Order: sequence, then structure tokens, then C-alpha cells
Amino acid sequence: MKKRSLAGNCGIGVFVLALVCVVVAFCAPAWLVSDYRITGAKLERLGLWSHCFRSLNQPNDDRFKRFFVGCRWVYDPFTTGYDEIRGFLMPPFMIATQFFFTLCFLGVVISFILVLIFALCFGPEETRFRILILLIAIVLLHSGLCGGIAVIIFACLGNAEGWMPEHDNNYLGWAFGLAVVGVVMCFIASALFFVEAHIQKKKRKYLQDSQARFELENESKA
Repeated sequence: MKKRSLAGNCGIGVFVLALVCVVVAFCAPAWLVSDYRITGAKLERLGLWSHCFRSLNQPNDDRFKRFFVGCRWVYDPFTTGYDEIRGFLMPPFMIATQFFFTLCFLGVVISFILVLIFALCFGPEETRFRILILLIAIVLLHSGLCGGIAVIIFACLGNAEGWMPEHDNNYLGWAFGLAVVGVVMCFIASALFFVEAHIQKKKRKYLQDSQARFELENESKA
């Protein structure tokens, strides 16, 4: 039997796209960006794990004694006063976005290992070949669901009034776009691997039936 069908080969290709999109979106600080034409904007860009500000004053600081400039990890322990605004930087919806997209990221990384085994190590002669394909499909499906929840939450609340300053001048960035594409690719890759599992099941059944007929013919000749 051929090691993979067209669905399996396409599933690997689509998965590679999902992997690149999810990994880049997970790391890139461009989920929300400020309009570059606004020279006096306080926000430059932000991602899941880092924020870049041009000049953000500390919330509830009416005297404007402290401003935050430049890019920092959201859990930066070294910048004075940064821990005091962490509650502002990380509202509940942002923590939920981090949580669900992290699950998506981990699922994609696990799928990468499984896809390598599927592509390089296992073959149809292995008894658990179809189980491996089903496992890849299920993990990718869960990754897509978690990633979908994350991007929906951020799309609804990421640029809402009351969080980042000057929200009218902010818009969802290219990293958010990659996250959406990555989630869609996860669903497509999952569907393709489910199809591949079904094809491998039919191939194995056909091979078993063929072997049974061959044995019966040999017995009848004997």
C-alpha cells in the first residue's frame, strides 16, 4: 500500500502553514497596533506577551509623574512601576486569550511531533498507523477550537473602549490576522487527517479481504 494518500499529503502541507502562523502569532507583539500616521499615539503595538508604548502614563496618575516608553515583556520584573499597571495591561479577557491560545500553541507543537512520526517513521504496515492519524486529527481539532476561542475573545474585546488608550486609532494587527489564519488551517488540517484515517481504514480492510480471498483460492486448489 502507498504510505499516504492525497489527503494525507495535503494535510501535512496545510499543517505546516498552521504551524508557522500559530507560532509567529504566539510570539509576535502585533495583535493590536496603533495607526502609524498618529504621531502622538501612546500605544505602538502589543501582543500576547509583550507591549510597546510610545508614552503611556500610569493609570490613575493625575500628576503624570511616570510614563512607560519602549517594549517590555508583560511580566517584566525589572521596570519600576510596571507591576503596578499589570492589572490594567492584563484584564481578564486578555488572560483568557493567553490561556486558550497557549493551549492552541501547545497542541500545534504536539501535532508537529506526531506529524513527523507519521511522515517519517510509521507506515500502513504498522498496526497503530490509523490510530496515529486519528490522534493528529483530534489534537489539531482541539487546537483549532482553543485558538478559535482566543481570537474571538480578542476580536470582541481587544480594541474595546476603556482598555488601551485612543482605541479609535488602534486596529487589529497582522499577528492577529496570522492567528486567525492559523486557527482556520488547524481545522482544515484536522479534517484532512480524519479523511486520511478513513482512507487508511478502507485500504486495510481491502487488503485483509484480498488476503482472505487469496488464502481461500489456495485452499480450494489444494
